[in-house]
Amino acid sequence: MKFLPQQPPRAFQVGSQGQITIFDHGKIDLQPNEQVTFVLPQGGEYDVTRKEWGFYATPSLNGRLEQFGLRGVLIKNRGTGRFFVLLVQKEKEVAFEQYCQTENLVAVAWLDSTAALESFEKKARF
Repeated sequence: MKFLPQQPPRAFQVGSQGQITIFDHGKIDLQPNEQVTFVLPQGGEYDVTRKEWGFYATPSLNGRLEQFGLRGVLIKNRGTGRFFVLLVQKEKEVAFEQYCQTENLVAVAWLDSTAALESFEKKARF
């Protein structure tokens, strides 16, 4: 693993009104079968694992994420038509809903429990 810091951090505006400032602190160059873990002050964790074919973008949605208090959700930006998978901290759902309202986002499917994922799987079969 190699961390390539961005000094100073690059700042750029995002959000429907450009009201959010993001600070880009750098890049992490992972080789196949390497992982980085991001941690929350409350003890939650989020892993990204590099594989030869790409990435595991999240830990198991109905396993490790759930254990660490994170809920996967597939959302759609109504304005751009783009889809995203977000991770919402449990007990932060109200803040997430407010964010969705402000940014014109809609939750397509919660991907946070075995039952929800199996229901999504049944609907997605061709």
